[in-house]
Order: sequence, then C-alpha cells, then structure tokens
Amino acid sequence: MAGTIVACFATANCSQPPTAHRVAAVAQQASPPVTSERRLRLLTSDQYLNTLAYVFGPNVRPDARFAPLQRTDGLLTVGTSIAGVTAAQMEVYQKTAVSVATQVVNPENRKFLIPCTPKSETARDDACARMFLKKVSRFLYRRPLDEKRLEEWVVQAGDGADRLKNFYTGLGSALEGMLFNPQVLFISERLEADPRTPGAMRLDSYSLAARLSFFLWNAAPDDLLLKAAEKGELHTDKGLAASVDRMLASSRLEFGVRAFFDDMLQFDLFDTLAKDGTIYPNFTATTVLDAREQTLRTIVDQLIVKKRDYRDLYTTRETFLSPSLAALYRLPSTGGWVPYEFPADNPRMGMLTQISFLAGHSHPGRSSATLRGKALRELLLCQPVPRPPANVDFSAVENPKSTHRTARDRVTAHLANPVCAGCHKITDPIGLALENFDGAGRYRATERGAVIDASGNLDGKAFTDVTGLARALHDHPALTSCVVKRAYAYGTGGPADEGSRTVLEALDKQFAADGYRIPNLLRAVATSRAFSQIATNSAATADTSSPAGTAVK
Repeated sequence: MAGTIVACFATANCSQPPTAHRVAAVAQQASPPVTSERRLRLLTSDQYLNTLAYVFGPNVRPDARFAPLQRTDGLLTVGTSIAGVTAAQMEVYQKTAVSVATQVVNPENRKFLIPCTPKSETARDDACARMFLKKVSRFLYRRPLDEKRLEEWVVQAGDGADRLKNFYTGLGSALEGMLFNPQVLFISERLEADPRTPGAMRLDSYSLAARLSFFLWNAAPDDLLLKAAEKGELHTDKGLAASVDRMLASSRLEFGVRAFFDDMLQFDLFDTLAKDGTIYPNFTATTVLDAREQTLRTIVDQLIVKKRDYRDLYTTRETFLSPSLAALYRLPSTGGWVPYEFPADNPRMGMLTQISFLAGHSHPGRSSATLRGKALRELLLCQPVPRPPANVDFSAVENPKSTHRTARDRVTAHLANPVCAGCHKITDPIGLALENFDGAGRYRATERGAVIDASGNLDGKAFTDVTGLARALHDHPALTSCVVKRAYAYGTGGPADEGSRTVLEALDKQFAADGYRIPNLLRAVATSRAFSQIATNSAATADTSSPAGTAVK
C-alpha cells in the first residue's frame, strides 16, 4: 500500500451578502477567463482528523502526530500540493488507519457506526459489509465508489473474515486499507469540459464539492454537499450560491476560518516556541497554547460572530483572556476563558499587541523589532523581506553588555552597516513601535532604565506609539489585498501568481464594496468562476487508487 501512495504522488505535477450576479461578475471580468490550476494535495493532519470526526463521530480520534508540512507562498496549505511523503510519514498514516479501524469495529462503537448486524460474527457477510463500506467510502473518497471498486473492498472484508473467523476483524481490515488509500489521503481533482466556455475545463462536481468543503470547513464534504454535487447543482450559479450560503451559515465555518488564519499567521511555529524561564518565569507551555487560542477566538468573534470589518481586527480592544494570559497582561486571574475589553487609555490595541504576535516574533530571551517588523510585512501585508546576508555582524544587537540601552539604540547602530540598512529600513521602523512589550509580550515603559521611544513610520504614515501603528496598519491598502490573496491561494491550493492578478483585483474591489467582511470574501472566492474553472495546461493526475491494495508497487 505504501508503494501505492508513492505512485499516486509521483503522477502529480455584515453587510448584505453579494447577490448571485455580483458574485458572478467577480469571476467573469477577465478575458480570456481566469482559471486556477488542477491540484493534487495531501490532506493536512487537521483536515484528515476533522473528516474522521465527521464520518465516525468525535469519539473515534486517533492519537497521531503528523510530520510538519512545507510552507509555500506563505501557506502550509499551498505547500501540500508539492509535498512528498516519506516512509516515516506513511508509517504514521498506516498506524492512524489501524487505530481508527480498530475503534470503529470495537464492541462499544460498532452498534452506532455499523448500520447492520452480520448473520454470524464468526463468518463473512458480504451484504452487511457492502452496506457499511458503501456508506463510509462515499465520505472518505468524497464521491461514490464505482461498483467494481466497492466490490473489491467487500471481497477484502470477506476474505479477512474467513481467514480470521471474525466478521468485524475482516471489516476492520478493509476499512484500514480504505483509510490508507491515496484517493483518501490526497485531494485528487478530476476535470470535465465546461459547457459554458467552449474549450475550457472545470472541476467535476465532486472535486468542486471537496475544494469548497476543505476551503470553508477544513474537512471533507457532508451529505448535503455530496448530494448537491450528485444532482449537478454546484455547476449552476443558483445551486452553487445556495450551497456556499448554507456552508457559511453552518457552525462548521468556525473550523475553516480558524484553520485559514492559523495557517496565514503561521501559528504552527508555536509548536516549537519557548522562552527563557529565568527571564520570563510566567511564560509556560500553557501560555503558548492559550496565546494561540486567544487570537483565534478573537478572530472568530470579530469576523464571524459579529461580522466586523476585517481591518478592525487590528484596532479592536475586545478579546478573550485565560488565567495564564491574565498573568502576562497583569490582570486579575480569570476562572477560565472570559471576554475582555481593554480600556481606551490602555496601549493594548488590536492583534499586534496580543501575546501571540509579540512573543511569537521575539527571541527566547528578548524582544526583536526586526522579527516583529518582518512578520508584519510578510504575514499581514504580503511583502517579502529579503533574508540577511550570511556574513552579517549581529554583535551590536546581541551583545548583552552593550552600552546601547534600548532596542532603538542597538538597531540604529546595526543600521550603520550599509549591507543591513536596506532590509532593516522596511522592518525596524514598524517593529520599534512594539518595543513597549518585551519578549513575552508584557508591557514596559523603560528598558535598562531608559524610556522607550515607540515612534515610527509605516510607508510614509508616521505615528508616536503602538496605537498609531495599529491605525496606520488598519488603513494600509496592502492589509486587505493581502488577506484576499491568501484566501484565494488557500481555497484553490496553489500560489496566487501573476496569472491570478485579474481575479485578485476583482476580489479586492468586491471585498471593499462589501465592507471588508470576511464571510463575504469567502463567498466571493468560492463562487468565482476562477475557483472551479481550471487551466487547460494543468498537469494530469492519474487515478492510481487501488481499493483492495492490488496495485502495490
């Protein structure tokens, strides 16, 4: 089976919602038509686990640790389209399949998850096996299996039952193979001719359903979406809009939005984030988890629950606190997660002043104006910052005995080096505005006895403190165009390159017209023609699935 996966990979190369005609206009402003690329993508660990939870319920959840993915064009999700699969990774997938199959057929779960009772627990029952495998495969494969392939799985279940003298063990072996199949682990998109545009290709209805579901819910399609695909509704403007609106209204949207921003903000780096315990004794492993959660809760509350302007995420004083975070914010301890609003005279304003950003973009033992400025540029404005030359002298910045008392003094000395000045001029003037917060995100007015100067400049807009930076970022045009670019790339699974310029410009205009509401942006991306119409030069993806493991190489 491992060989099958390798073979499969080797073949890859709130304002009022927009009306249907407004959304369609976003997709049709380009001539020739704007298209996305056909993708073969490895499911992320969350997508795989979320799918299992939907199919089998939250009680069937394996304890699996998947290898980290490669980040491409700012997103891990884009990196999945060029991800290789190592032998170690395949072992994790196989162990996960074994764990899930075992849990599904055990006595505690089988009566809820298996819709029939075999004639005998010690012998094969092809009719019962077929009933279960047909139902489950539809969700795992994200489309109905043809009868020939389904029969191969039924035969495998029956042969296992005969050999092991146990119906459920045999059924579990077939389910294990299905969970480890490349057509389940990879999102393999299929194409068909687009009758609306002669000579053009589009995703078939089931591939479009999968692209929609992983984009909006971070999991495989549900029953209703698969039924809409089966009826051909997703290839009509009215049917597509109805399905997308249903998905946006679902509570499962929170999972998709959290996954998107978790990826965009590179919160996967929190898995290895640590601070010097002697300098920051209150910054613990719990703090790391809670800092990530605080920002994600704030995002969902502001953008999905309250449907606020995306830009307000960077100026709002509303957030949530946990006991571990309250200690760093120097606030009374809470009894769990509670909503909190910083007063108007407090320097905490917006996401930049939350622990996740401040601590996540600092060194283990000190703050970093450069890392914070770089993160602001790259993550929020989509402006890449060149890597430093290999022979840079960092002694002026890192020397603990330096006569330079503040970060501004040290950075100024560092900028005296012309090799460094070019890049630091675009990071440090904004990063220094966050120097009132140390490496753990705690507020401070002075550093080594000197008053901190938090003034700065963001692309010509000067400010005197971090609240001024927050307002300058709020009004920066690249802030909104960046999230549009990331959302489109995240949804289509590939980098938003030069060929995407036309659709991105149209989406930018629509985003502004809709008051910068994230649900409206997601709707516009999902219903755009570019989301489903595929470039005719996209690399073909061969169908290499081997349902019963007969094509192992």
